Amino acid sequence: MGQGQVAAGRWGAVEVRLADGGKRCAGRVEVKHRGQWGTVCGNYWGMDDVAVVCKQLDCGSAVEAHQYGHFGPGSGPIWMDDVGCNGTESALSDCKHAGWGEHDCVHTLDAGVTCSEYTGFRLVNGSTPCGGRVEVQVLGAWGTLCASRWDLSDAHVLCRQLNCGFAEAIPGGEHFGRETGPVWRDSFHCDGTEAHLAQCPVITLGASPCSHGNTAAVVCSGVPWQYQAEVLPGQTLASPGAIWRALPAQTDRSALGELSTERRMPCSPVLPMAVVSLLSPGSAGFASLRLVGGGSRCDGRVEIFQHGMWGRVLDDEWDVQEASVVCRQLRCGEAGTAYNPPKPERGTGPVGLRGVRCAGHEANLALCNTSLPESALAAGVAEDVGVICWGSRWVRLVHGTGRCAGRVELYYQGTWGTVCDDGWDLSDAAVVCHQLGCGGAVEAAGSARFGEGSGQIWLDGVNCSGAEAALWDCPAGPWGQHDCGHKEDAGVICSEFVALRLENSDGCSGRLQVFYNGTWGSICSNSMTLDTVSLACKELGCGDGGSLETLLPSGRVSGPAWLDNVQCGEKTSSFWQCPSTPWNPQSCEDLRDEIHITCNGNSEQPGHHCHPSSCSLGPFGAEQSGSPHSPACVP
Repeated sequence: MGQGQVAAGRWGAVEVRLADGGKRCAGRVEVKHRGQWGTVCGNYWGMDDVAVVCKQLDCGSAVEAHQYGHFGPGSGPIWMDDVGCNGTESALSDCKHAGWGEHDCVHTLDAGVTCSEYTGFRLVNGSTPCGGRVEVQVLGAWGTLCASRWDLSDAHVLCRQLNCGFAEAIPGGEHFGRETGPVWRDSFHCDGTEAHLAQCPVITLGASPCSHGNTAAVVCSGVPWQYQAEVLPGQTLASPGAIWRALPAQTDRSALGELSTERRMPCSPVLPMAVVSLLSPGSAGFASLRLVGGGSRCDGRVEIFQHGMWGRVLDDEWDVQEASVVCRQLRCGEAGTAYNPPKPERGTGPVGLRGVRCAGHEANLALCNTSLPESALAAGVAEDVGVICWGSRWVRLVHGTGRCAGRVELYYQGTWGTVCDDGWDLSDAAVVCHQLGCGGAVEAAGSARFGEGSGQIWLDGVNCSGAEAALWDCPAGPWGQHDCGHKEDAGVICSEFVALRLENSDGCSGRLQVFYNGTWGSICSNSMTLDTVSLACKELGCGDGGSLETLLPSGRVSGPAWLDNVQCGEKTSSFWQCPSTPWNPQSCEDLRDEIHITCNGNSEQPGHHCHPSSCSLGPFGAEQSGSPHSPACVP
């Protein structure tokens, strides 16, 4: 069992550790009572409980609460059940619970946590709270994020996290001014479905120093302004003298009379219809929408942002007219399907809007009839509503060890499907790699190299030049038309794909190597510490620590030596987040400078059945929230 960091806590606090999470700050929660380690039941386990565990282990902020044996079942006693922290406690043992050893639980319900050293995210120097330079707080210290790997998928997640809609643009250069303070080289690798940037895999290893002005930025669609119209008798909303008062969408309407700031705006075709809506009792106002629980930002259950919170949208006659308005407002193209989610996918939070009737041409949902009489809703049962918009297309790589290698899958018309390998070559693979921010193409894989997909085969006969911005911009047959089976599914390996292995290994000892730019290479030993060895062993599923081998032969390194000065700290969460010198195939030349380690555990990676000399686990091998990736062997 891979065991996590043990926290001594304050005097008298019971020790806590995280197990089988692959990194220091994620895993199954285990506590030590009466000298014996045991687990915590996931009954009623929530974010306040996670916050206490993260605090006790000095792991930053709470990201996710896992209730149902997410990190595998533990063993031994179940020490705690019905835990009820308020989030302010110093240690988990300070929280209310059913009593030591008192439970009605099984190990398949063991609680787990995911913590993050990222304790805050914000946008600065923009004209609104929903646009600006990206700043990240790392264990209390704010710094600017480098833009070296920043892309729209990352930006979409941050906008959603900040309740700012979706990303419209990611300006380069110093669009929002020059950075002040530290610049973080961490690169987030989101697939766009995550709810929080801290849920995305992160790589710092091998990153180059950030050049001045190369800072991450985003312009989000925003939590829009609501507008109150003041119209004199005899005037209409289009009258030149109409006064529009702008206020944030979460403003309490009861405070409207106290506002002094006014914007005088002639209501004309120049004013976007998206902001022309009256604030009247029972209306939706102009409010942000989002779609949750789907495969992208353009499909899922509809929620509306009003009065500072997200709420469910319920209706008894939801159809394509209403769905069309939602898709238009979110800039997701045409509506494909309007539906009521099945019971397991329905929401449980507050209701933001109950009953809406649209003609289908409105610019936003607030312009539809949202003031329906009770009699209009009495005929049917109002349920959660969802949409699938057809304007959203996404690409991902699955069944590799990360986002930069795997089977190519496309999201179209609300469904993920594969690409046929007929004519599939490096030019096609290069477009996918560039589109995902994964560098260049190392290999165009065919014949279901990364396993057979299922469902739709969306594209056949793809013939890219290599210069296209997206795979669907390349010449190809019509969507969904093909003469292929899934045994011909196409895949790619990109240059930014990375993985780790122990070469000449008897399981958990050997020469530590990293896979980069399509080639295995050595890691050099300058600045190497036992913290770095510990994280490498955890990454490989070989225990939680180890030792450096020092009696090494001299000679010249054969092949690349990719990295040097890998400097993992005591609080670093994973091997891939350790700072190092930039990628360089000649980082060291003498065999005595290569790292050889012996870990204190045995390799037990689930589903990992490679020969030991080629076994590896990339930075995204552990299942990520919203990510389809699973461990696989590097070719």
